[in-house]
Amino acid sequence: MWMFNGYGMGTGGWLLMALFWVLLVAVIVFAIVKLFPGRGHGPAVQTASFETPRQLLDRRLASGEIGLEDHERLSARLAPPTQTQRS
Repeated sequence: MWMFNGYGMGTGGWLLMALFWVLLVAVIVFAIVKLFPGRGHGPAVQTASFETPRQLLDRRLASGEIGLEDHERLSARLAPPTQTQRS
């Protein structure tokens, strides 16, 4: 008769096994969310697409991604050509 009762595992054993699997899946989902932050529809993803090239360049300078020399060089390339530059 014990074979029909989960091979000797009582109700408590089944509950503990179910709890174990629920916790394991929760830990895996939590780890994935922590390993890949910023994936999705956060405000940083939405606002970055509406920045002008000048705003993006200024933001990169402010955050320290680029130096002042790079900012000035790229800023000059973003400026519209003057009459002397066209000739």
